Amino acid sequence: MKDPRTPDLIVNPNVGTIYTTSSKKIAEHGGFGHDDTNVALLVYHPEITAQTATNPVNTAQIAPTILAVLGLNPDELQAVKKENTQLLPGLFEDMDR
Repeated sequence: MKDPRTPDLIVNPNVGTIYTTSSKKIAEHGGFGHDDTNVALLVYHPEITAQTATNPVNTAQIAPTILAVLGLNPDELQAVKKENTQLLPGLFEDMDR
């Protein structure tokens, strides 16, 4: 591979993930078990220092964080304002914003 942005990834399947060729069940929507509520989130930006964060986050934080990275105001989203949704933690300390 010649693209320096291509990450080296190793995927470890989680217990509870369904891999099947069955036509009866093609998806699992998850629940509130550990494997359903703890998913990996990979974020890349050339100005962010590599780090591993273990603090809990919510998927609702992704959209406002993307807007902030793009230089847009996340508070323009009604849900962000109403729910006081915070940006993903630890991303903006290194960035020149």
